[in-house]
Amino acid sequence: MWFLYSVFCGLITADDRDAILNGLAEIQRNIESGKFTWRADREDVHMNIEAALTDLIGEPAKKLHTARSRNDQVCTDVRLWCRDAIDRILGCVNRLQVALINLAIQNEGLIIPGYTHLQRAQPLLLQHLLLAYVEQLERDSGRLVDCKTRLNFSPLGACALAGTGLPIDRFATSRSLGFTGPLRNSVDAVSDRDFLLELLSANSIIAVHLSRLGEEWVLWASEEFGFLIPSDAVSTGSSIMPQKKNPDPMELVRGKSARVIGDLTTLLVLCKGLPQAYNRDLQEDKEPLFDSVEAIIAMLEVTTEFAQNITFNWERISRSLPAGHLDATTMADYLVNKGIAFRTSHDIVGKAVALSLTKGCQLSELSLDQLRQLHPVFEDDVYSFIGVENCIKKFSSYGSTGSNCVSEQMSFWCDKLNLSK
Repeated sequence: MWFLYSVFCGLITADDRDAILNGLAEIQRNIESGKFTWRADREDVHMNIEAALTDLIGEPAKKLHTARSRNDQVCTDVRLWCRDAIDRILGCVNRLQVALINLAIQNEGLIIPGYTHLQRAQPLLLQHLLLAYVEQLERDSGRLVDCKTRLNFSPLGACALAGTGLPIDRFATSRSLGFTGPLRNSVDAVSDRDFLLELLSANSIIAVHLSRLGEEWVLWASEEFGFLIPSDAVSTGSSIMPQKKNPDPMELVRGKSARVIGDLTTLLVLCKGLPQAYNRDLQEDKEPLFDSVEAIIAMLEVTTEFAQNITFNWERISRSLPAGHLDATTMADYLVNKGIAFRTSHDIVGKAVALSLTKGCQLSELSLDQLRQLHPVFEDDVYSFIGVENCIKKFSSYGSTGSNCVSEQMSFWCDKLNLSK
């Protein structure tokens, strides 16, 4: 397309343009078939192709590099590559969201213990917890979309750093390549790699989210929890212990996050000391870029497959719910509804928990007389606030884990992802 505009601008003739395009097409076929000979004495890919084109068509090939530099060409190619890579990552994120929503649909009504500080906190619907990861992935997608919007400007025509005095049309070439427009400043166009930093940062945040999910599911698959059962398709055994069934895929996802974060760190350190404009150091930006994209796509695909091959142990989870007094905060809410200040309510419920621990029972098993000894405001209706099932019914704030709230969240995501609830 650049050669078409070069003809319009009077830089090359139509015959030379056709010779160049035909020659490049033949070189492409030779590269794809493995017949092209790469020569180390020709410095790099660009010089190999230009020299091969010269061997093939002669003098017109020497016009190939008119009003162009490897600096702006490479940066243009990288932006085009990143654009496609972001689309691939977005597709993977979407497929994982769908897998998590389907998992939530399959486990409607399942109450699990919620944790803070890895200590029992309050009851949650499993759907609510899975939707938390869906929300995080949605923000991940948003960062990628924003990144793509910012990187979608063309460096082509910036040349080495100062632009050119030749009559090129940077707006026309930008349009032909699907860019929003040309970058305004030629020095900035060839020298900055902030668009790569942004992409690798977005990938790193995705990796952190996947690592957290991986950690949770690895814990839940342990005998100590027993909440999650991976199928044989996504489990591995031990070379020595015949009873083992390891959730290795999610351990690898957790481990790969370090690699993706490392790619970002590599690029940050690479860029931090570079003076304007282009420096050869930037040749080293490709390896962390390609590695980050390859790794994050693999992590998303593995997590999606794992999500499609697990079941939750309803019986084990149900047996675990009485431990930890998950209903304590809801009991405090009960007292607040009775007109007791929250801090006072907090203290009263703390004493109720201590009493239940002494007696080896749950809050719901304390008698009304025992509760009234702690405060006379307690009535029979307190028992509609305690017990995990009652707790779930009482949550009503927007975004909470209450049944109606979660149902609304599920409807939103099913509609957004075109799924049947």
